[in-house]
Amino acid sequence: MLKKIHIILLFVFVVSIVTSVNGYAAEHDVVSNSSVVTNVVSGEEVATHELPATFMVLPFVILLLMIATGPILYPHFWEHHYPKVAIALGAVTVVYYLAALNDYHSLLHSLAEYLSFIALLGSLFVASGGILVRVNKKATPLVNVLFLLFGAIIANVIGTTGASMLLIRPYLKMNQNRIKPYHVIFFIFLVSNIGGALTPIGDPPLFLGFLRGVPFFWVIINVWYIWVPTIIVLLGIFYIFDSMNKENNNADEEFSGTIEFRGWKNVGYLGVVIISVFIDPAVFSWVPSLEPLPFGIREIIMFGVMVVSYKRADQNILKANEFDFEPIKEVAYLFIGIFMAMIPALQLIAHEANVLSDKLNAGVFYWATGSLSGFLDNAPTYLNFLSAAMGKYALDVNVKSEVLEFVTRDDIYLRAISVAAVFFGSMTYIGNGPNFMVKSICERAGIKMPSFFTYMVKYSIPILIPIFVVIWLIFFN
Repeated sequence: MLKKIHIILLFVFVVSIVTSVNGYAAEHDVVSNSSVVTNVVSGEEVATHELPATFMVLPFVILLLMIATGPILYPHFWEHHYPKVAIALGAVTVVYYLAALNDYHSLLHSLAEYLSFIALLGSLFVASGGILVRVNKKATPLVNVLFLLFGAIIANVIGTTGASMLLIRPYLKMNQNRIKPYHVIFFIFLVSNIGGALTPIGDPPLFLGFLRGVPFFWVIINVWYIWVPTIIVLLGIFYIFDSMNKENNNADEEFSGTIEFRGWKNVGYLGVVIISVFIDPAVFSWVPSLEPLPFGIREIIMFGVMVVSYKRADQNILKANEFDFEPIKEVAYLFIGIFMAMIPALQLIAHEANVLSDKLNAGVFYWATGSLSGFLDNAPTYLNFLSAAMGKYALDVNVKSEVLEFVTRDDIYLRAISVAAVFFGSMTYIGNGPNFMVKSICERAGIKMPSFFTYMVKYSIPILIPIFVVIWLIFFN
C-alpha cells in the first residue's frame, strides 16, 4: 500500500509539472491567444477567460446524480467503476477547457485547490489513524451529547477532518450495541461541519478567507453567538432521538469509566499538519512560492506527513482501528472528478453573482452560498460570493487591504457567507470532505448508511433547514 502511495504522489507531481509549465506559458502569451481578455483590477493586470457554455454543467450534474443513485440502483457497477466514472466526467471538462477555451488558468487553479484539499484530508486521515482512543463508558444519551460537544469544540483546533477521523471510530465502538444511522448523521452535522465554524483552521472556506485578509479572530468574534445556539439545538434534538433508542445489549456490562489514549507520536504529526496550514506565501512573505507549480511547501509537508506517519505508525493501533485507505481513496477519486467538473458551474455562478451584486442582500448571500455549498465544494463557493459581496463596494477580493476594508465597513455579508458555507456543508454527503470519509468508514464497519437522497429527505432537510431558516430570520433577514 505504501508503494501505491509513492506511485500516486509521483504521478500527481509529474502531471502538476507538465500542466503548470503549459499553463504558465499560455498565461504569458496573452497577445496570441484570442480567447483571453485582459482587464485591470485595482491597478493590477488580470487575465480572464471567456465563460464556458451553459451545457458544460452537464458533466457535473451527471456526476452528482451518479453519486446519489449509484449505490442504490447499480451498486455492483458503481463499486467497481466509480473511479473511472469520476475521472472520465472530469476529463470532459478538462478537454473542453483546453481545446475549446484554451484556458489553462482555470484548470491550474482547480488542480491547486484539489491538491490542497486532498493533502489536508489525506494527512489528517493517516495521522489520526495511528491514534487509538477508547472510551470505556456506557453510551447513554448524555454521554453521547458530551462526546459530540467535545468533537464540535476541538474541530476548531484540529479541523473538521482531524476531529472526524480522530473521534468517529471510538464513537462507533462506544455505541456498537445500539448504533443507528442517526448517530452518524448527527456526528456529521456537529463534528464534520458546523462545529468547525469558529476558526479559520476549522473549515477550508474560513481558511481561504484568512489567506485573503480576514483577521484570524474575526470568525469567533462574529459567529460564536450563532454557533452556540445552533449547537445547543442540534444536541437537544439528538438527545431526544437517542433517548428513544431503547436498544442496549450491554445493560449488564460493567464500565470502568476510563478513557484510553495511545499514539502520542501521531499527535505530533497532527501538530505538524496544523502548523503547515500557515506555511503559505499569503501568510508569511518569507515562505517561498513554487509557482508555476499548483502546490507549495505546505502541500509537500502534508504529503510527507501522510507517508511518514503511516510508515512509522504502531501496527497494533492501526489494526485496532481497522485502518485502511479505502475511505480516503474514495474521496480522492470522486473529488478529482468533482473539482474538475464543477469549474463551469462555479464560473457561471461567479459571473452572475458579480453582475447582480448590487441587487443581493445579506439574506440572498446566505441562501445562495448555503444552497450551493451543499453540492459544490464550499471553499470556492465561499470565495465566489465573497468576491460578489465586495463588488458591491468596488473592492477586490485579491487585495488584502481591500478585504480588511470590506470587513470593517459592513461585515454582515461576510458573516452570512461564512456561516452558510460551513453550516450548509452538512446538507449532503458531498458538502464537505469529511462527510464522505465518515460515511465510508461507517459502511466498512457494517453500518447501513442512508442513501444520498435519504440522507437529505429524512435527516438534513427536516432537521437542518428549519434551524437555518430561524438563523436567517434572526440574523440575516
